[in-house]
Amino acid sequence: MAVVEQVKKLTSQGTTMAVVEQVKKEYDNCAVNYNDYSSLPFGQLESQLIKIALGDCAGLTVLDLGGGTGRYALEAIDLGAAIVDVVDISPGMLKIGHEIEKSLSRENTIRYFEADVSKPLSHLPLHENGYDVVMANWIFSHADSMEVLEGMFRNVVGYLKPGGRFVGVRDSNPTSPAILNAKYGAMYKWVKKIPGGVKFLVMLSCTPPIEFEGAALEIIYSGSTEMHERFGLTDVEVVPYESTEVVQKDPEFWKLFLERPNLAVVKASKKME
Repeated sequence: MAVVEQVKKLTSQGTTMAVVEQVKKEYDNCAVNYNDYSSLPFGQLESQLIKIALGDCAGLTVLDLGGGTGRYALEAIDLGAAIVDVVDISPGMLKIGHEIEKSLSRENTIRYFEADVSKPLSHLPLHENGYDVVMANWIFSHADSMEVLEGMFRNVVGYLKPGGRFVGVRDSNPTSPAILNAKYGAMYKWVKKIPGGVKFLVMLSCTPPIEFEGAALEIIYSGSTEMHERFGLTDVEVVPYESTEVVQKDPEFWKLFLERPNLAVVKASKKME
């Protein structure tokens, strides 16, 4: 039996979708301090990996699913993107993004929309002809069932132009020692098994600390490309950690992480029609 079918069978036996209002509440509560994550070791590594994955964005249109305050939307603009549309479930996070754009005296360079990225987004004024790049950073860490995960992939691929680039951060190894202590600025305070995957409580070492619950399915954190390929993504690859400046400058510091990485930045392309 294919991994997808195995997980479907398990998740249909009682695991329900994450409660939308709870997710909103958690991210609204941490919205003000969330960008502090970028100063933590994990945040620096993640940012550099995403920048490498995005590459040259000159003149491109970008959709950032689960983009929060627009941290990586701003990165895409710095890399040359013409416009970025951010979709996120947290009004608190989106408000901060709006405020950043306002402070820059820009209009319609980065647009912010509130929605659940696991559900159809046809009610939003997104680009009908699709986007050159679709980002989905950490959204799969809120997929506790195949139904939710499939909804996310439908939006990723549905809004990506043929030949377009996908970039996303995902969980890699939820039992990695690198995430079971706070050496790199983030840790799981607990990890529990759920059908087809795990649920966990994340703590980010911001000031004050940020906590929120997440969930990930094995079909994602195992490194399987089955879901990507099933929805029409090809050339799926993980950006090498050693390609980042932070790892190159201090490989000894990153040794524990590199032995069993707990996060991965993935890039892929949508098949040409």
